[in-house]
Amino acid sequence: MPVDSPTIDSPLVDSHCHLDFPDFADDLDGVVARAKDAGIGWMLTISTHITKFDQVRAVAEQFDNIWCSVGIHPHEAAREPEVDAVQLQTLADHSKVIGLGETGLDYFYDNADRAIQREVFRRQLQIACDNDRPVVIHSRDADEDTIAILKEFELSLKRRGVIHSFTSGPGLARYALDQGWNLGFNGITTFNKAENVRDIVRMAPISQILLETDAPFLTPVPYRGRENAPFYLPFVAEKIAEVKELPLEEVIIQTYQNSLRTFFPAQ
Repeated sequence: MPVDSPTIDSPLVDSHCHLDFPDFADDLDGVVARAKDAGIGWMLTISTHITKFDQVRAVAEQFDNIWCSVGIHPHEAAREPEVDAVQLQTLADHSKVIGLGETGLDYFYDNADRAIQREVFRRQLQIACDNDRPVVIHSRDADEDTIAILKEFELSLKRRGVIHSFTSGPGLARYALDQGWNLGFNGITTFNKAENVRDIVRMAPISQILLETDAPFLTPVPYRGRENAPFYLPFVAEKIAEVKELPLEEVIIQTYQNSLRTFFPAQ
């Protein structure tokens, strides 16, 4: 189903948050209002469970400036029921669904058997190929396998997406950038000990960077330790501008254009 691009008051985009999580249940209206006041034009709330997708979609349907994805997080790869291509395509065929994921590999926590993670990752990539959808990828301590699996889909996956919350090494960064993927950066870029992430920010062209919060996680400095929310996104934008030595307005406008190109390609 064709998706219209957002009509916005501001070009700041939170390309990855989890507004269906219980953390926001008591004051979702307030959180969305504060995000608008902070200059956030639109948000992408990300699916982690097929079994909870109705809640993700309901959030997106409730607000004009929120869209969503549909997919299975690698942490849930062994717990979620197997979803065939027809089921997932049906869920994705909604005007508020603009991507698949988040999917991928997480070998840091190993909450699911690695072989199962790889199988579920491949399955979602194939559905993205079949339905011409961008993909939101999670990769942690799994650089080699992430590259290997993405190589399997280089020719068939016409739409790229984003490797979100990028904390991987330069090898995965170079491969992803060469293949046309975006890298998503969040509050981690502001952490004192995250110079490795800032090195990747320096490496990445501004034309392939997306801003995100991953809220309710990874609150940026100076509010680290509090629950994260989309209204903290300006601190991420400011850090990206500082690291890239670019004007803040250029970072905001370019990352907005990157978000449109990735998730609303007909525009």
